[in-house]
Order: sequence, then structure tokens, then C-alpha cells
Amino acid sequence: MGEYIYILRKDEHKKSWGSSTTIKTEMDLRNANIYNDFLSGMASDMLGEKYYLSLKSIQRIILKEKRKSANK
Repeated sequence: MGEYIYILRKDEHKKSWGSSTTIKTEMDLRNANIYNDFLSGMASDMLGEKYYLSLKSIQRIILKEKRKSANK
């Protein structure tokens, strides 16, 4: 029977994650909305319910967005 072989792509031809779709942009927008809701006073557990994410994911997103806004 035939077998599969994997041929590596050259570095200059590699695409970054999300470059072929809009998912990266959509996630960045969602994360910015989560952070804005947090700044407006929404509790983390409520954010989790609103965006269907775990509390740990919400905390990670808030921390990342906070660091991003501090670097601007």
C-alpha cells in the first residue's frame, strides 16, 4: 500500500497563523471587546458567560490586553 511522506515547506514560503483567514482579526476584536467590557465594570464570570469562555481564558485575555494597552 502507499504511504504518506511529509515534505517541509521552506521558511520563506511559510505563512503565519491566521494569515489565510479572518480568524486572527476576529479574535483580536473579540478580545478587545472583552477588555472594554471589563473596563466598563463587567465581572470576569459574567464575561465568561457572555463570550462562552472559561474564567481562566477571560483572565488571560484581560492580562494580555492590559499589557498591550500599556505598551501603546
